[in-house]
Parts: sequence; C-alpha cells; structure tokens
Amino acid sequence: MGSMARAICDRHSGVGGDGWMLLSSAPDAQAAIELWNCDGSASEMSGNGTRCAAALLIWEGRSDLAFPPQRETGKDIRIRTGAGVKSLKLLERRGLEFLFEMNMGAAHIEELRWAIAGSREATILNVGNPQCAVLVRDFDFDWRALGAELENHTRFPHRTNVSFVRVLDRHTVEARFFERGAGATMSSGTGATGAAAAALARELVEDPVRVLTPAGPLKFRWEGTDILLAGPAEIVGQGEFYARP
Repeated sequence: MGSMARAICDRHSGVGGDGWMLLSSAPDAQAAIELWNCDGSASEMSGNGTRCAAALLIWEGRSDLAFPPQRETGKDIRIRTGAGVKSLKLLERRGLEFLFEMNMGAAHIEELRWAIAGSREATILNVGNPQCAVLVRDFDFDWRALGAELENHTRFPHRTNVSFVRVLDRHTVEARFFERGAGATMSSGTGATGAAAAALARELVEDPVRVLTPAGPLKFRWEGTDILLAGPAEIVGQGEFYARP
C-alpha cells in the first residue's frame, strides 16, 4: 500500500496529493478510512481528509444523508478512523461544496512547555495523532526546515506533525503546517486542532477559536473536553488510476 500511495500522490507522474485514503464498510459507521501519507507511511487520521470522505459518501449516495437534498443538513455521518469513530454534522451544501462540523474528540496535552532551538517553546499533544505546536511571533524564518527537524526529533519515536502558531487576538491564531509523512501543507485539520488546543491550554486564546491557514480559515469550539472543528470539503474531480503490476 505504501508504494501505491507514493505513486498516486506523486505530483509529476501521479494524481498528486498529500495523502491517499481507502474507504471501506464498517459495522459501526457509514464507512471506515485507511489513510496513507504521500511518503508511503500510514497515519491514524486526517481532519481535512475525513471531511472529504464524508463529502464523497454523500455525493455518491453511499450514506443515508444522500437524499432528499433538503434533508441533508443537520444530520450526522459517522466515519471510523485509526483514532476511533468520528462524527460529522453537515452544516451546509452547495452543489459540490460541503461544510461540516466534525467532533475531533479531546486534546491530550503531554507537555505544555517544551524548550526547542532558538529559545522557542512548543506544546506537545495528541488529537488523534501526535502534534507539536510551536508558538511563534511571525513566520519570517525557515519554519519548513525546523518542521522537518522536529518531525524526526528523538523526542518523537514515531515522528510527529508540527504546527507553527502565531496568536493574533483572543479568538484568532494563524498557523503553518509541516505534516508527518507529507511535509509542508496548505492546511491540516488535526494540525489546526492542535494549534487551537495548544493556544487554549497556554491561556493565549479563549473559546471559540479561528485558525487561519494558507488554504482558508477553520473554526473551533469546545463542548466540555471535545473539540468541534467546522470546515469545508469540496469535490473537485474524479477518475481512474492505473496501477502497474
């Protein structure tokens, strides 16, 4: 599966992408996801990817939300990930564009203040996959290089996702992402969750929180310890990939 993921995600000779998801049936959900990063490694879950999977299920009529259209919104779709079953509520649909609110579960803080290079501090946590959220004043440094260094740091035996978090006000942060197995990405659902949760744990923001990413904003609110992420998903194409034997 790893070699297949690398072939499909190759941006020159394949379809191109940060990762590849396989959807299958599940006894306790509308579908189950198996997620592979573009470097061929497996991952527990993807926040953005799970929303895309939910959009695909609805679009292809493979969930009980598919018809009639006027009754789609406000209902939940359940998807099993490597981090457990996640529930998504469809908030809005306009053709091939969907807006979901996804229950990301609770953030587990492992180390609130971890000193790293250049007198910077990071918060280490888990939101279904490992996260290292680095608090920064700006992005005017080689954060990609630091992200690659932190991803493979000995502190993380199974590697980690890295987010660089700039607090703008009490309800807004800006973030950049270096994801485990994918490198720098335009957005990350779990990375943005980690960024928001880390900033909240450090008492730098308060509920609700908006995370500004290069691909657009994601919105977060808390229900008890559960973090709910509101964000888009869009169907942009379909086709066939011919695997070499």
